[in-house]
Amino acid sequence: MTDKIRSVFGDIAVYKDLRRTNFFTALSLPAFMRDWIIQKFSDAEGNYNIEEISAFVKDFVPGRDEWVSIKNRIVLERETVKFLAKLSADINIKTQDITFSIPSFGLTDKETYIDRQTWQKYSRQLSAGREIWGVVELGYRQPEGKSAGKIELVSFTDFCPYTVSAEFYREARKNFSVYEWEDILLGAIDYNASGYRDEEQKLTMLSRLLPFMEKRLNIIELAPKGTGKSYVFGNVSRYGWLSSGGVMTRSKMFYDIQRNREGLIVGNDFVVLDEVQTISFGNTDEMRAALKGYLEQGNFTVGNYKGVADAGMILCGNISIEAMKQDGYADMFTELPKVFHESALIERFHGFLRGWNIPRMNDDLKMQGWGLNSEYFGSILHELRDDIAYRGVVDDLVVVPKGSDTRDTEAVKRISTAYLKLLFPHVRRPEDISPQDFSRYCLRRAVRMREIIRYQLGLLDSEYKGKSVPDFGVRE
Repeated sequence: MTDKIRSVFGDIAVYKDLRRTNFFTALSLPAFMRDWIIQKFSDAEGNYNIEEISAFVKDFVPGRDEWVSIKNRIVLERETVKFLAKLSADINIKTQDITFSIPSFGLTDKETYIDRQTWQKYSRQLSAGREIWGVVELGYRQPEGKSAGKIELVSFTDFCPYTVSAEFYREARKNFSVYEWEDILLGAIDYNASGYRDEEQKLTMLSRLLPFMEKRLNIIELAPKGTGKSYVFGNVSRYGWLSSGGVMTRSKMFYDIQRNREGLIVGNDFVVLDEVQTISFGNTDEMRAALKGYLEQGNFTVGNYKGVADAGMILCGNISIEAMKQDGYADMFTELPKVFHESALIERFHGFLRGWNIPRMNDDLKMQGWGLNSEYFGSILHELRDDIAYRGVVDDLVVVPKGSDTRDTEAVKRISTAYLKLLFPHVRRPEDISPQDFSRYCLRRAVRMREIIRYQLGLLDSEYKGKSVPDFGVRE
C-alpha cells in the first residue's frame, strides 16, 4: 500500500522507522516534532542522514542543563538564540503586557516580554493553544527605569510546513477501504498494523483517538502496563495535556483564583489523567463537585469566575490480570481514586475502553514504512472537532427507543460521532455510509463502551443495578 499512500497524500507522507530513530526518544521529543524534523531532512524516497539530523538536534534542541549557557548568550553576550521549544503565551488583563513561558527550562512569564509588533505578527500561531511547539528566537530587553530586564521573544515559527485541509483529508479517505484506512491511522500514530492479531485489536487501539476529534468526550480506560497509553496521549497531538501522578487540584484543573489563570481544561482538546491511581486530588468534595458540573455541561464556577471549555476528560489506569479475565464485569472502579467513588460522577463518563484488548508494546508494533506525518494527523483531528455535520448524520441514522435515558443516548451518539470522524471522515450525509458499516463500526462499538459504564454503575450504586443501555437501532 506504500505507493498508494504516497500517491494520495504526497508530501504529507513521511518514512517512519522507529527502530532507527530511537535517539528521538532519549531527547523526549514527541512524535509530531520528530516527524517535522525527519521530513525537513528527508529526500523524496524518505532517506535521511542521521548525522545531519543529530547536528540539527544538537544545535536546536538544547537540554535543560544548557539553559544557563543560553541565558549567558542572551543576557550577557546580547545574542539572539533560536531553538525548538514548547511555549505558552499570556496577556495580563490589568497591565496589557504580553508575556510567555517555556516550562521545560523553568522560564516564567515574570521574566519575559513580547512587544506589540511581534505579537501582531505571530498572534495567530501563539494563541492557537495553551502550549505551542515551534522554533523560538529569544533576545534581551534591557532594564529601563524601574522596569527590570527581561527575555524577549523576537520571532516564532510553529510546526505547520503544509496546509492543513480537512476537505483534502476527506477526499483522500475515498481512495481506501475501511481495512486499509485502519492501517493508515495506525501508521499515523507510529504503529505497525501487521503487528496486531486481528481487527478488534486495531480498533481498540484506534479508539484512544476518539477524544482527539470529538469535543467533551469523556472516557475511562483501564489497561495492562506497557500498552502505550502514555505514548498515544502524550505524543500524537500537540493539542492535549497528559498529567501523570502527583497532585491535581481544582485550581490546576479549572481556575486558579490567586493567579487569575484558567486551568488545564481550558485551551486543550483533552486532558488525560494517566496512572490515575497514583494521583491525589486535594479537597475531594471540591474537586468532585467541579468535575460533575463540567462533565455534564462543559462549564465550571470557581469563586466568582465562570468558565467554559470543550476538553474531554480521560482517566487511564492499570488493571489486574484477574479483573481482565472478567472482560468488564469485575468490580473495577473501586481501584480509582476516592474522588471517583460516586455514581453521579461516573455516569458522566460516556464510555469505557477495554485496554486489555491492546497488545503490550513490542518491536513488531513499531512503525517501519510510509505513513502520515504525525503532526499533520494531529492537526486534522483537531480540525474535525469543529465539524458538526457528522453529528447531524448520527442523529439521522440512530433510532432511539422510547423512554431511553438521556445520558445513555448522548453518550452513545457522541461516541458514534467520534467513530464516524475517525473511520469514515468522507461521510457528509446519511446515504454516504451503509447502515451495516455504521452499525458495525460506530453504533455497536459505542453501545459496548457505554454498557461497561452502566454495569459498573450498578456495582457502585444499587439505584443503577439491573439497568441496561437502550436497544438503539439504525435507520435503513
